[in-house]
Amino acid sequence: MNKEALIFLGIAIISEVIATTALKASESFTRLLPAAVSVAGYCVAFWCLTIPMRTMPTGVIYAIWSGAGIVLIAAVAWLLQGQKLDIAAIAGIGLIIAGVLIINLFSKSVAH
Repeated sequence: MNKEALIFLGIAIISEVIATTALKASESFTRLLPAAVSVAGYCVAFWCLTIPMRTMPTGVIYAIWSGAGIVLIAAVAWLLQGQKLDIAAIAGIGLIIAGVLIINLFSKSVAH
């Protein structure tokens, strides 16, 4: 994975987490500022995803983006929104983390 692709993938993940957090706060798009943050965040996220697609397989990019996003959104919801996570949710999140690590560390689909 080249440095540029990694940076833009990271920005895409962070933008998606911000957008999803704002989506919850928008209360079904009835609150203007969180709704605007949500739309802008998703636009940034999707644009940033196009950069790593120049050099990496789409499936690998999407697996990393969505997996990391799920884990981070769960953490944000737990920390900021008081969402409770049971043992099954924690185990599932652990498996997602393991999957992203396996792709990044061992897959020949990702150029290291």
